Amino acid sequence: MSCDKSDYIFESIARANAVNPLVLLMHVSYCPLHPSRRHRLVAIVLLLGGALTGALPLRAQVTAAAAAEARSLKKLDLDELMALEVTSVSKRPEKLFEAASAIEVITQQDIRRSGATNIPEALRLAPNLAVAQKGSHSWGISARGFNTDLANKLLVLMDGRAVYTPLYSGVFWERQDYLLADLDRIEVVSGPGGTLWGANAVNGVINIISKSAQDTQGLYAEAGAGNELNAFGGARYGTKLGANVHLRVYGKYADRDGGTLTNGTEAHDAWDMAQGGFRLDATTAAEDAFTLQGDIYDSDLEVLTGGDSRQSGHNLLGRWSRVFGSGSTMALQVYYDHTHLDGATPAFVANSIVLAPAGRLTDDLDTYDIDFQHTFRAGERHQLIWGLGYRFTHDEVGNSPALGFLPPVLEQKLYSGFLQDEITLRDDLTFTLGTKVEHNDYTGGEWEPGLRLRWNVNDRQMLWSAVSRAVRMPSRIDRDVSQGTPPYFVLLAGGKDFQSETVMAYELGYRVQLNSQFTTSLTAFYNQYDDIRSTSLNATTIFPLYFTNNVEGETHGLEMSLVYQAASWWRLQGGYNLLKEDLRVQAGGYDFNNALNETADPRNQLSLRSTMDLPHGWEFDVAWRWVDELTINNSGVAASVPSYAELDVRVAWHPDPALELSVTGRNLLHDHHVEYGIPGPGREQIDRSVYGKITWHF
Repeated sequence: MSCDKSDYIFESIARANAVNPLVLLMHVSYCPLHPSRRHRLVAIVLLLGGALTGALPLRAQVTAAAAAEARSLKKLDLDELMALEVTSVSKRPEKLFEAASAIEVITQQDIRRSGATNIPEALRLAPNLAVAQKGSHSWGISARGFNTDLANKLLVLMDGRAVYTPLYSGVFWERQDYLLADLDRIEVVSGPGGTLWGANAVNGVINIISKSAQDTQGLYAEAGAGNELNAFGGARYGTKLGANVHLRVYGKYADRDGGTLTNGTEAHDAWDMAQGGFRLDATTAAEDAFTLQGDIYDSDLEVLTGGDSRQSGHNLLGRWSRVFGSGSTMALQVYYDHTHLDGATPAFVANSIVLAPAGRLTDDLDTYDIDFQHTFRAGERHQLIWGLGYRFTHDEVGNSPALGFLPPVLEQKLYSGFLQDEITLRDDLTFTLGTKVEHNDYTGGEWEPGLRLRWNVNDRQMLWSAVSRAVRMPSRIDRDVSQGTPPYFVLLAGGKDFQSETVMAYELGYRVQLNSQFTTSLTAFYNQYDDIRSTSLNATTIFPLYFTNNVEGETHGLEMSLVYQAASWWRLQGGYNLLKEDLRVQAGGYDFNNALNETADPRNQLSLRSTMDLPHGWEFDVAWRWVDELTINNSGVAASVPSYAELDVRVAWHPDPALELSVTGRNLLHDHHVEYGIPGPGREQIDRSVYGKITWHF
């Protein structure tokens, strides 16, 4: 259906009320309609959903796909949860209980019960992460500190595709999304992962894993609206193409309102995003598995500084794996990813003098990546995994007068290889050692070794420890940025000698499942950082300032999570984080920001979630969180963000296994509150929001 058929759709509904809800939702997802028309479309989808609800009792039976999805609503018991297979710690499947790392798993059930509408909201469910919403379409997400505007020490993967940008080694979170109902789980590892995953896995790894097409058969659709989340909708259809070949296609759309500034005025950062994609999975009798998947998205965002930003992109990924009779496995993955940014930049003004006028910055990034790995046993005691990788990026920036990158066009190559050996010392004791070696165009060779020891005290207790090294290799901001481009005044420039940042991390963890009702995990860590980014004065002209590596320091803390099955129908989950940071300028060095440019982190975080399954198909879910005060950098001066507590509540009803009606309230304790930003009238507040949602599947 083309977008110019919108009027026909409305006319058809008025006359016959016979348009397929899936068609409408796909139309919402892909057509650049006026906001009022989008709202009308989603409202119509909701009305049709109500009509379908009335028709449900007339159906003789729920389809097999709906019944399967209904069964997935059942919570995993604690034994099943601890037996979940995860892959982020060892790059091979292992039970969650036996993973020798500080890992938290966000299951599909967790995501659905939270009422999350995008990936950043879902990541609040991981107690080992710090998640701060900066504005309507901006988040700061990190682990174990360094959650600044240019947070860059967390590697994020979506089905094996790395999504950090080489512009600043961080993540544009507003670009990263799936139809959340198609996610299988999100694995969140706090602590270095460089030994297997490479550069930028400094403080952790987030691995977002979607379901196979075989597990998402039939029709699924959702739609809703609220006061801040103006309108949203999504649909997926899965079908069987052959004996062992399955396909799904999906589309989703969301239109979100802007926030509120501390002076009470509108923040003007509303945004909308449309996304679609597919996944095909095939298996053979020879134990081969093949996956082909891709996504395309387009987003319009208002920005606080005035103007707008357009972000779009598409990606395609293929993965082949084989299991051999000996139990060894091989996997080959190839992907291509294109992202486009076209955004307004503010004028650079000092003392009422325009040093660089406003303009638009564009960025087009093409990434080509190939990765191979092989896992096999060598004798009875050695489990080896090794792999090779290559990544090529072509980055083309259209500079604005106020902000640019020099050179504007840059091509880079990244070569990598890794080897890890898991040695069974005895039945209850395992020692793992390995390293990753990489070569990048900025600093040349880098190495990231790691050692882990796991002791299974008994079948319900496990102790582990780890020592590892990780690096954050330079980004384009570190080397190539220019705040103000010639012939205009240049305030800040990249440092041509900027080197990789490094960390040596020491961890000790304990995981215990006391009984079928209670499990907990506790991790203590101590990290030593060297060559952290700093800002220096030009020796002869003072300006431009430039980036160097003059900051060092330590962080240490505790991470704790627990799950308590109070009753068969009631589960409680909690988490606590303690983080202490001591970053300082190296002896004989200088930093214009006084080592504050990398700190924007609360010392304490506390969270508690309750999920209740009530009679007659009702669900009641509550999530409370408390975040300690944090300080951020304001031109070398510490600025405070007050501590806050917030509450999210979700109520849902299943009148039929194929249908769910829910209402979710977020940030209910305050009309609005601040989670990030420098104090002043321009700091944005996060508003209370309430939205309703209807979900159905056939």
